[in-house]
Formats: sequence, structure tokens, C-alpha cells
Amino acid sequence: MVERRRTVRGLTEAVARRWPERWPLQPLPREDWARQRPTVGQADVAVIDAAVKHALARPSGNWFVVADSRHVRPDRPYGVTVAGRELVAWRDADGRVVVGSGVCPHLGAPLAEGRVVDHRLVCRWHGLAVPASGLPGWGWCPLPSHDDGVLVWARLDDVDGEPPTPRPVVPDRPDLDTALAAVTRVDGVCEPVDVVANRLDPWHGSWFHPYSFARLRVLEAPAVDTTNGQDRFVVAVTFRVGPRFGVPVVAEFTCPEPRTVCMRIVSGEGEGSVVETHATPLGAGPDGRHRSAVIEAVVATSPRTGFLLARRVAPAVRPVVRAAARRLWRDDLAYAERRYALRRRD
Repeated sequence: MVERRRTVRGLTEAVARRWPERWPLQPLPREDWARQRPTVGQADVAVIDAAVKHALARPSGNWFVVADSRHVRPDRPYGVTVAGRELVAWRDADGRVVVGSGVCPHLGAPLAEGRVVDHRLVCRWHGLAVPASGLPGWGWCPLPSHDDGVLVWARLDDVDGEPPTPRPVVPDRPDLDTALAAVTRVDGVCEPVDVVANRLDPWHGSWFHPYSFARLRVLEAPAVDTTNGQDRFVVAVTFRVGPRFGVPVVAEFTCPEPRTVCMRIVSGEGEGSVVETHATPLGAGPDGRHRSAVIEAVVATSPRTGFLLARRVAPAVRPVVRAAARRLWRDDLAYAERRYALRRRD
């Protein structure tokens, strides 16, 4: 048995030595998780905290991500809570997004449980019909909203209290006509800052997610004492495709606004693809602890024939992408929730 294992290992190593470097999929050697090079000396708390501080200082324009664009439809309402506000969304006769209070102005019924009839939202308690233009006489008016083709945003000026902007800060993305987009949502007991802090700690990747990442090296990190507000990290990492193969890339992490961290592939397979992690505050639960939604959008692109085929079967591919994101966030939310719990103790 031992001899057989040595033979297999020798063959595997021989194949790896002859593997073309130009191929996007590369073989990975077997690694003992505990024998990785520790990153504790590189993951400087001061660097992470400074990057988070710079991100939080950026303007939001009072915009919050509320939903996957595909979930907001013309035939039924979509209910969501943002910063303790009950909201409802649907699409008008022209397909434009309408977002407003989810509380019926008559007797407080949940409008998200109503029906959309002739593009008006009809309350199921007493039949009050709310048009997309609103009911000023009843005190119901639509909020400023924006559909960027992947996500729906709403502007809540009384939450952030910043000077409002006409549009949210949306990261540059690949052309949606040639890209594949998938959105995942997971909720956790934490605040948006804890989600942002998780993403601005790239050093935990191969330790906390060995099933997804290998050979992770931080090539560039922002300085602690900087006046230009930079929070850019550059990381070389191999995304695992099974236990023995992976796709090496170079990616950057930046924060275009205080509740968003954008990972962009700057070199390697899928160059230009982005993973946007948006943290939306939901409000405090019955226990007084804050909840946040992680709404993550993957917008992938590639000129390869295989990717073009994947786009044609996008409805079958999206659940796979969402499952991978949920697996990562199962761990990362534990990180964010732990950070929040420790901060509450102080």
C-alpha cells in the first residue's frame, strides 16, 4: 500500500511538472493545513482597522442595497427591512423599480403581503390600492430608488443623514450583456462594519477557507498612517476547483463606499470579474442585537468558450455560484458575528 501511494504521488508530481503554465487550471500539491505559513505576523490589526476607518469615511449618499434585481418583480411585492424600516418593492408598468414604506398608511398592514394588480399594490386588509406614484393624501410616497441591473438600492436620507446623491456608488463591472451575474444573501447578528472588516482581512483566506483558497499571499496592503484614505489590498490567490486543482489569479480589494467591499480580478483567468460584498443593516432584533444582511453579487466574465456556454445555461449555473458563496459566508459570518460580540463586551 505504501509503495502504491509513492507511485501515485510520483506520477502526480511528474504530471504537475509538465503541466502547461498557460492553462488557467493548475495542479495543486497536497498541503497540510497546519503546516501552512502562518499569516499572524502579517495580519496587522492596525492595518485592518485603518482600512476599515478609511472605508467608513467614504460617502454613501444615503443609499442601501435592498435586493437582488431579479427578486423585484411586476407581479408581486417584495418585502425587506433596512435599518429598522419596513420596506416594500415592486415594478411599475414600465418595469421601473418602486420602493416605499411597507406599512399601509391606513391601519398599518404589511403591504408586502398584498398583491400587485394593474401595477398598483393592493393591501390585503382593506383593499387600499397604492400606485407607483404614491398616495400623498395618505402620506405614502415612493423613496428614491435605483436598479443597476444586478441590485436594487433605496435611499434613506434619515438613516445616514449625509448629503444625498442622485445615484448610489456602484463599482465598475463587466458589461452585463456578456457577463454572468449571481446574487446571494445571508443574514447575521452583526453590524455592517463587521462584514467590511472581515473582507479587509485577506490574510485569513487560506486558513479559514482552505476548501476554497490556496497559495494566498498579500502583495500590497495600505499603510496605517495614510492621508489619502487608501484601503486597497492586492492578493495573489488560487481559487480551488476540487482538492487538487485551482485557478491562480491576482485580485484587488477596495471599498467604493462604506458598506461595500469590491474584489476585482486584475490578472489571470476572469480578469475584470468582480465580487461585490454589500452589508445592509437590518436593525436590532428582539434581543437588542443588531442584524445585517450580506448581499453579495458575483459578476463574472471571460472570453473563453466554456464561459460563453455557461452563460447560456445561467439559470443552472447561478445556484452553484450561490451555494459556493453561502459556504464561504457560513464561516465569514461566524468571524463577523464574533467580532461584533467581542465589541459589545467592551
